[in-house]
Amino acid sequence: MASIRKLPSGSWRAQVRRKGRYLGETFRRHKDAEEWALAMERRIDRGETPSTRVRRDPTTFGDLIDLHLADLEDIGKCPRRSKAFTLDSLKARLGRVRLQDLDRERLITFGKGRAKEGAGPVTLGIDLAYIKTIMVHAAAVHGIAISAESVDLARVALKRLHLVGKAKSRHRRPDPDEIDRLLDYFENNPRQVIPMGRIVRFAIATAMRREEICRIRLPDVDGKTRTVVVRDRKDPREKEGNDQKVPLLSATGYDAWAILEEQKRATKSVDRIFPYNSRSVGTAFRRACKELAIKDLHFHDLRHEAASRFFEAGYSIERVALVTGHRDWKILKRYTNLRPEELHTWEKRQVLENAGSDGMAGAGKASSATG
Repeated sequence: MASIRKLPSGSWRAQVRRKGRYLGETFRRHKDAEEWALAMERRIDRGETPSTRVRRDPTTFGDLIDLHLADLEDIGKCPRRSKAFTLDSLKARLGRVRLQDLDRERLITFGKGRAKEGAGPVTLGIDLAYIKTIMVHAAAVHGIAISAESVDLARVALKRLHLVGKAKSRHRRPDPDEIDRLLDYFENNPRQVIPMGRIVRFAIATAMRREEICRIRLPDVDGKTRTVVVRDRKDPREKEGNDQKVPLLSATGYDAWAILEEQKRATKSVDRIFPYNSRSVGTAFRRACKELAIKDLHFHDLRHEAASRFFEAGYSIERVALVTGHRDWKILKRYTNLRPEELHTWEKRQVLENAGSDGMAGAGKASSATG
């Protein structure tokens, strides 16, 4: 008898146990799982050798999406939340379009429609990238006669219409007054369960994303070297397994190691240091900004603030990259949002360091002369 259950990914797993035989397949739609299970039971009853999943020839773009998702499921790589959301959206809009009709003109119409819905140039660019990925996968893995050239042509046309483009570099840094107000709000709000003040200070001290902060586990902390291993750090080339050892410093004005020790004492945690949902952290931050009338400030901007403070403290690009995790220094450059007025502080620091060096050199010469 067949059993069908829903997987955490949203797909459906069909299993057939009949006459000593066992078969199992995963499907994107419940209906497809039912049809396959019934077909396999009938084949077994007729004495035929049951084959693997019976696929009908794909005729629509939705069929290609199902193929792509099924293949990912088969190798144990379910799409993450953002990709799954995008593919579901594409299937809702283009799923019924026949493959022969998915040409340049149809994709341009799709792009214009998405722009009218409010999709920005970057979002639309991501949509087209996924459409191309689905088509290339179908052609390369399943030998389906379909060309992704129509996607490239549509991208060119939509780019000329300014509907597709790169993301604008964000240069928002919180003012010192905004940081003080946020910390005062968090640390004097009895309704605030999550220690947001400590998390904000730690984010500025380490340049970590909120997801990375909430993933830190006690075994990942090394008290001797004052470092922490950030697991699965975000990287465009490596989605998983990108673990990185990060030093806990005090150059930004906040002592990362002291904050970590303070948090450990407060929670007495034996597992995660910051045992909170990262989305709840983001919600609390946005609520505070709204109540304090702080406009256009995101939690991720604290990462910009941290990187900028490291540069203002005199750290080189190589050393800042060891903290932020950037492998491409060109990307790190957009985080160097230095304030012009900070150059005065930097200049004074250099003068003092040079004066100290000259003094020590003079003392060394005098010592040599007397000796």
